[in-house]
Amino acid sequence: MGNIFGRKRRSRVTEQDKAVLQLKQQRDKLKQYQRKITLQLEREREVARQLLRDGKKEKAKLLLKKKRYQEQLLDKTENQISNLERLVQDIEFTQIEMKVIEGLKVGNECLKKMHEVMSIEEVERIMDETQESIEYQRQIDEMLAGSLSAEDEEAILEELDAIVQEDLDLPEAPTEPLPDKFPDKEAVKARPKGELVAAS
Repeated sequence: MGNIFGRKRRSRVTEQDKAVLQLKQQRDKLKQYQRKITLQLEREREVARQLLRDGKKEKAKLLLKKKRYQEQLLDKTENQISNLERLVQDIEFTQIEMKVIEGLKVGNECLKKMHEVMSIEEVERIMDETQESIEYQRQIDEMLAGSLSAEDEEAILEELDAIVQEDLDLPEAPTEPLPDKFPDKEAVKARPKGELVAAS
């Protein structure tokens, strides 16, 4: 039991995943640096304004030079962030492409195995055998249709009718002739039950 729970799972993190993670971490650090510089620039602008109010023009000028340098750094930081994000996107897209290629590779292997089982020669042989069977059946049908005379056809129809009659299993029709005259309805009603009517 200790082996089951103690066994380490095989890591599915690839080198590409690690590279993407590192790039994203670098991007996040640059964004933090960018926010820090932006806040610092706002503060230095306020300090420069205060120095000008106090009449310290040279100190204000020096502070604005420093501010200008930091703004250039901020621009460079923005470019680096853009480059990192583009690189991350390129790596992630390449990973997707690799998965697609891997899928195509598996599909091609599967097709190759299927083609090994069913070669072109095998398909042609099956098609030929099928065509031969169809042709053989057609010849039998033609022979049967051509060998029957009109009398044979009539005998077949009579036999068919006989089979249908057997299946119906109807009672036999009476052979005695029907009476010429039928008794009056009132007379039939007046007679006692069970008395037979004699044919006149």
